[in-house]
Amino acid sequence: MSRSPSAVRAYWLGRIPYRECWDLQRSLVESVHAGAHPGGLFLLEHPPVFTIGRRGDGTTLLWTEEECARRGVEVVWTDRGGDATYHGPGQLVGYPILDLPRLGVDVLLHIRNLERSLVSYLLTLGLESEAGGRDLTGVWSSGGKVAAIGVKLNHRAVTSHGFALNLTSDLETFNTGIVPCGLVGRRATSVFELSGRRPDVEAAARDYVSHFEKAFQATVEWADPAEVRALPPAASAEPSPVSRNTHPGSEISIGRSDAISTKR
Repeated sequence: MSRSPSAVRAYWLGRIPYRECWDLQRSLVESVHAGAHPGGLFLLEHPPVFTIGRRGDGTTLLWTEEECARRGVEVVWTDRGGDATYHGPGQLVGYPILDLPRLGVDVLLHIRNLERSLVSYLLTLGLESEAGGRDLTGVWSSGGKVAAIGVKLNHRAVTSHGFALNLTSDLETFNTGIVPCGLVGRRATSVFELSGRRPDVEAAARDYVSHFEKAFQATVEWADPAEVRALPPAASAEPSPVSRNTHPGSEISIGRSDAISTKR
C-alpha cells in the first residue's frame, strides 16, 4: 500500500556554528513532537569542528585540545550516534527533523533513506558510491567514506542530526586530527578528491533536495530560516564529556554500527 507524500520544510542556514545549530535542532524537535511543525530539513555547513558522538570515548581524537584550538578547530561532545567526525567549510550537512511514525518508517529505514538519497545525488556528479551496510553506515566510494551519518531519535519518534557529505572538505584535518568515525584503517574522501569538481555548498543543497524527496516519498518546500530561529528554546540540556553516557531520558542514538544505545 503506497503512502501519500508528506510535506517537509527545508531551511538553508548557511555557515552556522555547531552549537547554535544544535540548539535550533532541539527547538524544532520539540515543535515537531508537539505537532506544531510538519518536519524540517536543515541544510548548512559548519565552521571547523570535531564532534564526538555517544559511541566515542575520546581516544579517536588524535590531536590534543590545545592543538585543535591552535588550528582553529572546535571540539564538541554531542548526543548523536557514532564516534568522531569532522565538519567544516566545503561540506554539505543535512539535519532532518522528522516524526518517523508520521512518515511510516523506523529509524533504521530512515538511515537507509539518507544513504539512498546521497548515493542518488552523487550519481548526478558522475560519482558511483554505495551504502556501507552494517558496521559501515554512511556512503562509500573507491577512495573512502564520502558521507557520514549519525542520528538521534528523540521522544522515541523524532529524528535529529543526520548526514555530512564531503564536497571540498579539508581532508588533511579530517584524516589526521581524528580516526574518522572510529574506523581504524579507513579514511574520508571528498567529491573534489574523487572527481576534481568543486560543487558550491548552497547549490549542492538545493540540488540534493529532489533526491531527498524521492528517497523519503516526501514533498519539500523551501522556507525562511527566521521561522525556526523564532521557535522557543528547548528545555533539554547539552551532554557534558563527564556524564555523556549517564543522562536520564528515553532518547536513542544511532551511528556507524546500527547498534542502538539507550541513555540511562
